[in-house]
Amino acid sequence: MQPLPDRPARREALLDAADRAVERGGPATSMAAVAAEAGITKPILYRHFGDKHGLVAALTERHTARLLDTLRQALATGRTRRERVERSIDAYLAAIEAQPQLYRFLLHPEEAPGPPEQVRAFTRGLAGMLAEGIASELGRPQAGPQEQAWAHGIVGMVQTAGDWWLDLRPCPRAELAAQLTDLLQGAYAPAPESA
Repeated sequence: MQPLPDRPARREALLDAADRAVERGGPATSMAAVAAEAGITKPILYRHFGDKHGLVAALTERHTARLLDTLRQALATGRTRRERVERSIDAYLAAIEAQPQLYRFLLHPEEAPGPPEQVRAFTRGLAGMLAEGIASELGRPQAGPQEQAWAHGIVGMVQTAGDWWLDLRPCPRAELAAQLTDLLQGAYAPAPESA
């Protein structure tokens, strides 16, 4: 007889099952679908996560931690500001492209009026990290209100553009990352008037 896996290992296996169920079912994925994917009964799933909000919180924590690490690495690489910006935008878009149903499940749930607190905390954390990067690029000792405003605007822009792109796929991912980078680099600024 094989020993039963310890609780943390069992929890990870259940989260793996939830990932698979969500990739098939998207935002409408039920606890019953997750339990079936894991080969357990719903009461066992509830014992581990409390309720669906607990499961969503655990999935959010799992995936936002990974994404934050990826974005941190992207922001730290590249020789120029443009390369760092474009790599960071592309890393975000690559993450939502790789798991579109999971992204929709976490950010656009069918049962709740908005993303879970963990997603909002991730967004605020990402904006804070970006604000510090902007301050550093500008040679300032720390991020102030201006850098915070810019960072939150950038995060919101990329998230909204990512939603649009994921639904319609009007262009390749790299092209969208370049277009958003162009915008951030001033492409929409008025051309200088000729004398």
